[in-house]
Amino acid sequence: MARWRPDARERLRQAALELFAEQGFAATTVPAITARAGLTTRTFFRHFADKREVLFADEAEISAFATELMATAPTDEPLTFIVAGLRTVAETYLEGRKDDLRQRRAIVASDPGLGERDQHKRAMLAQVMRDGFRARGLDPLRADLLAETAGTLMYVSVAAWLETDDGRRLGDIIDAALATLRAELEGLPNGQGASQG
Repeated sequence: MARWRPDARERLRQAALELFAEQGFAATTVPAITARAGLTTRTFFRHFADKREVLFADEAEISAFATELMATAPTDEPLTFIVAGLRTVAETYLEGRKDDLRQRRAIVASDPGLGERDQHKRAMLAQVMRDGFRARGLDPLRADLLAETAGTLMYVSVAAWLETDDGRRLGDIIDAALATLRAELEGLPNGQGASQG
């Protein structure tokens, strides 16, 4: 009966992260993960398609959330809407998990294949936003620019948050990053600043 305990997924995840950190992602096998967790390989595959999914398991959930969010995206003040959405993602999926996310980032950085998968995740989220804005009638150029800006804003903010221990919440860093971006755009020469439309 132990294999059916409700904490099986978390036990598998924790065992995998420990082994990835100790011996590297490539050297870690699914049987080693399940042995560390005290579960069966069959149980592992009930929860994860493969060992990479331990690191990217939240991908589908975040994508579904972003798709649902974009279905209600306003065509006026879309950047304000995006920032509110990013803050929601930060509070819902990331805040309180800083140590876990730092560990995950180190593991992903150690393996080129995982780095590619991480870039794919970033591109997927940008595509969800791009499609959402286009479906709401935004000009394709504007939709693409907003989607890429949102992705960059999130990833830069998360990186800054993970590199600091000053007690700031991720949502506050997102706000600060946006303020910095706006200030830079306002400072463009020859009247090309953001205030020109």
